[in-house]
Amino acid sequence: MSVLFAFPGQGSQQAGMLHHLPDHPACHATLQTAATVLEQPPTALDSATALQSTVAVQLCLLIAGVASARWLQQQDIRPQMVCGLSIGAFAAAVCAGVLDFADALRLVRLRAQLMEQAYPHGYGMSAITGLKLPALQTLLDRVQAEGFPVYLANINAERQLVVAGADDGLARISQLSLQAGAARCQRLVISVPSHCCLLAQPADELQQALRDIPLQAPALDYLSANAARVLRTPAQIRDDLAGNMARTVHWHDTARLAWERGARLALEMPPGSTLTRLLHPVFTPGEAMAVADSRLDSLQHAARRLSQDDAGQHG
Repeated sequence: MSVLFAFPGQGSQQAGMLHHLPDHPACHATLQTAATVLEQPPTALDSATALQSTVAVQLCLLIAGVASARWLQQQDIRPQMVCGLSIGAFAAAVCAGVLDFADALRLVRLRAQLMEQAYPHGYGMSAITGLKLPALQTLLDRVQAEGFPVYLANINAERQLVVAGADDGLARISQLSLQAGAARCQRLVISVPSHCCLLAQPADELQQALRDIPLQAPALDYLSANAARVLRTPAQIRDDLAGNMARTVHWHDTARLAWERGARLALEMPPGSTLTRLLHPVFTPGEAMAVADSRLDSLQHAARRLSQDDAGQHG
């Protein structure tokens, strides 16, 4: 039985998220590396004002994810597999030993700049709860036929889907979804249309940058949230990191893959708990916990219990 470290994507950011990291040498070292590479204190990026920028959001999520994973590993909570949603994939790659943290910082800064420059305003994402994919796809086809650029972005759960596109298209699909029986349509705190063809060009540009970055074979199972499978080679992970901004997220299938491969404890890295809520239905009778909402002793107890159960099964 295994531990999964799950790294969240954009939309989970919170003001002060880097200031709330544990007071621990692993976190201090991570922040210092970030300060050196970025040539500014990373804690200047997590104010409510700063987080209006896609660049600040993505850098903060990377730093928080890496710092938290390192801290947990210092507390004898170690993963056997990792997975990241969107920008979270870069933190997962660092945790798995695939990508150097300094290189990840540079790549994520470039990634966010490319996305922000491509769509500085007028675009975003919305979560639609209560419709299954076939029903939503019918509505998307209708909205696209009307001339609105809006596309499926995330399949987070059977009835929790995310769409991306222009503001007017998001308003139109929300209207039609509610009329079709959706329980809720919520605009996300994301200012770019991630995980659809609108970001194909920025993804190609990031692919070019990644060609010059050395990657190593993963020391842990690296689960791609876009492909919903384990990626084992640097070439596969390079393509995943570059292209995930323009590809649909299959989070529900990825969660099931983790469970099928033996994960029984899923820990979501700070700052949010959205992935934990999505993992709960899959990780039953296992456990999914948000690090930001849990005490360290509770996390350690869950990890020890998993280790003891595993030893008992193999004793």
